[in-house]
Amino acid sequence: MNRSEDGQFGAPRPRAGEAPRPRARTGQYPSAPPTPRPGPGQPLSATWDPPAHSDRDDTVGGNPVSRFIATYGWRAYAIPVLAVLTVVLLVMTVRGAAVDRAGSHASPDSGRNTDVVKESAPVGAPTGTIAASALPAGALPPGDHFTRDGKKTFRVVPTRASTKIGTGAQVYTYAVEVENGLVPVDYSGDKAFASMVDATLANKKSWIGGGKVSFKRVNGDQSPDLRISLTSTNTARELCGYQIKLESSCFYPPTHQVLLNEARWVRGAISFAGDTHSYRQYQINHEVGHGIGYEAHEPCKQDGALAPIMMQQTFGTSNKDIMGLDPDMNANRALSCRPNPWPFP
Repeated sequence: MNRSEDGQFGAPRPRAGEAPRPRARTGQYPSAPPTPRPGPGQPLSATWDPPAHSDRDDTVGGNPVSRFIATYGWRAYAIPVLAVLTVVLLVMTVRGAAVDRAGSHASPDSGRNTDVVKESAPVGAPTGTIAASALPAGALPPGDHFTRDGKKTFRVVPTRASTKIGTGAQVYTYAVEVENGLVPVDYSGDKAFASMVDATLANKKSWIGGGKVSFKRVNGDQSPDLRISLTSTNTARELCGYQIKLESSCFYPPTHQVLLNEARWVRGAISFAGDTHSYRQYQINHEVGHGIGYEAHEPCKQDGALAPIMMQQTFGTSNKDIMGLDPDMNANRALSCRPNPWPFP
């Protein structure tokens, strides 16, 4: 027997190349291997999902629903709920798109009079005997300064050679004008006004979107088809009429002028809720619409839809408002639309 280092007899020393043999402890069982601990930086792991098999598996038998619940736990209830919510959202989205399409007419319902410039009376101004107080939605909102009395003469905002915009066969040339006597700071100046007109008419949601007409900007000495003119309040009243005491714009055929009332350009309309940028786009598109032959105004046709561009949105987007301007209009008074500045939104 070999002696250990402490002088006692013990296990024989291992031969060369052999691993040392474990010493047996008398009267003790071999200890269980220690539970491995996570290394530094490793997260503690725990399972939240129930085990795929449990003691209940023996009792559920061949019922597929029970097996599904036992297997997937809380997810078995969440999946059907999510599926129902998805279907509801899809239905709401489709219905909303249908409403918008219903209110977004590719063109006004009325036919286009291409000889509108031969008329002598203004086109688009409100007429009738109704009192302005009966149309509260048409009142001019409070806001910044505008010029009441201009000089009734106009200067053309010059432009360089421009290209045709749109693919329509009928090309309308137009010049941009400002009445002398207006204060440039009120409307941000001539260039800003002309830029707004150009950008609006070049937008695919404007009249070029229908594929029937195109536009090309020219200078005033080229006898344009349309003169898009920013005017003082009293000049607009003189040319468009002021039978109903509300500020309006119009198309004046004798001079081919699309008259945009500066009071509305600066302050907008109540129906547009302070969004003067969108209102200016509407003001341009609506009055140019008259200038290219869409003479008749239109009512709201579906509740909650976008208003037709040829609706008199300056005075409201509900039929009960605008029908006061045209009592012969055949429309449902209960319908109300949303403001819309585009012919092809």
